[in-house]
Amino acid sequence: MAEKATRERGAMFSKDHPKYKWVALSNTTLGMLMVTINSSIVLISLPAIFKGIQLNPLEPGNVSYLLWMLMGFILVTAVLTMTFGRLGDIYGRVKIYNMGFVIFTLAAIALVFDPFLAGQGALWLIGWRVVQAVGGAMIFANSTAILTDAFPANKRGMAIGINQIAAIAGSFLGLLIGGVLATIDWHLIFLVSVPFGILGTIWSFKSLHEVGQRNPGKVDIPGNVLFAVGLISLLTGITYGIQPYGDSSMGWTNPWVLGAIIGGIALLVIFVFVELHHKDPLFNVRLFAIKAFAFGNVAGLLAAISRGGMQFMLIIWLQGIWLPLHGFSYESTPLWAGIYLLPLTVGFLISGPLSGTLSDKFGARTFAVGGLLLVAATFVALLLIPVNFNYGIFAVLTFLNGVGSGMFAAPNRTAIMNSVPANQRGAASGMTGTFQNAGNSLSIGIFFSLMIVGLAATLPSAMYDGLTAHGITTEIANQVAATPPVGSLFAAFLGYNPIESILGPTGVLNSLSPANAAALTGQTFFPQLISDAFHSGLVIVFTAAAVLSVLGAIASFFAGGKYMNTDTGSVKTAKRAEPSDLAAELSDV
Repeated sequence: MAEKATRERGAMFSKDHPKYKWVALSNTTLGMLMVTINSSIVLISLPAIFKGIQLNPLEPGNVSYLLWMLMGFILVTAVLTMTFGRLGDIYGRVKIYNMGFVIFTLAAIALVFDPFLAGQGALWLIGWRVVQAVGGAMIFANSTAILTDAFPANKRGMAIGINQIAAIAGSFLGLLIGGVLATIDWHLIFLVSVPFGILGTIWSFKSLHEVGQRNPGKVDIPGNVLFAVGLISLLTGITYGIQPYGDSSMGWTNPWVLGAIIGGIALLVIFVFVELHHKDPLFNVRLFAIKAFAFGNVAGLLAAISRGGMQFMLIIWLQGIWLPLHGFSYESTPLWAGIYLLPLTVGFLISGPLSGTLSDKFGARTFAVGGLLLVAATFVALLLIPVNFNYGIFAVLTFLNGVGSGMFAAPNRTAIMNSVPANQRGAASGMTGTFQNAGNSLSIGIFFSLMIVGLAATLPSAMYDGLTAHGITTEIANQVAATPPVGSLFAAFLGYNPIESILGPTGVLNSLSPANAAALTGQTFFPQLISDAFHSGLVIVFTAAAVLSVLGAIASFFAGGKYMNTDTGSVKTAKRAEPSDLAAELSDV
């Protein structure tokens, strides 16, 4: 009957076909790669996008467009991943996954054909990026569960390793791809996803089918609403915390920001109590009674925050300081930043599948703990090199950082998925994805704020001295020095000339001598001006990232060694895998 149903459905492989697991791996890896590339491809392409729709993102009234172009995709993916993981348990993981491919691809097509300019053009892009994120969340939530269903227990580490490293590497490949395509035409940034989306949609519908256990139940509307509103409120509040408020360089004293954060946390606490007493919860919070699941997710969240913060800081470091000092124009820095960060991606690609495969045999603890300790060590080492560094040393350190992250990511995700009952895998995958995506979102607010704290202590006086030395009046120099550092950070992040973006609209540059105007807007003035202040901020940021990585390593240690949950219908504490347990698990797959 199973074979007949498969033929009627048109699937290429039955669930017992020896090649089915590889079809599942290749398809879900394509899906994860496509989603994560699109989560970062816009970051480095924003200058070309805003130029294409004729909008200056650094003008005060346009900052919200900038923030939502940066954060919309990540935030929506973080919020909806768990919901779609649970829906996968109820209605079928492949069904939700396939629907995600369709929605993602349709949104990519709509993004290519933006019919508006200026604010309306930005809203069109933000709106369809949100729709695209809905499809991305469907893919992200169910891909790991589909793999866990398809692969036997002694091969999951390798499979999830490939899948997870594709996901993490995708966020860095997006920088490179976006940088290349942005130099040609900004529409290509969205068009590049269309053929892969169409291919993945057809392929998934033809080749994937349900092989996992479902967990039937009603949709938990109260849980969905509480979780979505709470997490959106929390992440939005943290995002807007980096915007200036009143006389402050940041918005943490803004009542709306404080209200959003406090209200979001309160709703998430209420969500936990509601879920504990709901018959068919969105997420069974009792899964956190499983040590490997609970500590693995805590470690994943901490690692995601530290990794996301590093990504943004390295981009600003390269685009705002190092590349201009080495002769690159500000306009070309987004592309070259992606190229110069390739060692980081290579480190992921090498260590991820290898550590995932080895963790199948030896367990996750050694690799997860060792990986995050290596990441922490590279953060400390990055603090010890000068701002105008030797690239060879920088490449080695970022490569090792990638190796450490790869050592952690695959074994940690495998241990989490092995620890939960079979009929809870969709929700568990969704929760794990939520932790990862929320960590990426939180990192922007946290690390931008830490960097601004470091810059605010030294940048104003350096800015004042540098401007007055080149003919700027004390009155204007004071005004510019009092400008919140976030403006300079965003300018550097977007590949804009920071001084020109600040002084250009005022007309001050036209009143200066050609020599002074050229010096102020040249490739060395701003990098030299900001170097000391940036390093002060970098000390705070990378110290925090190192501490988070160490805490993640501690959590990974307490997560335990090699664990397997062979229960198929209820939540119980995962136990240490014995040969008999593994044999039973293998016989069931």
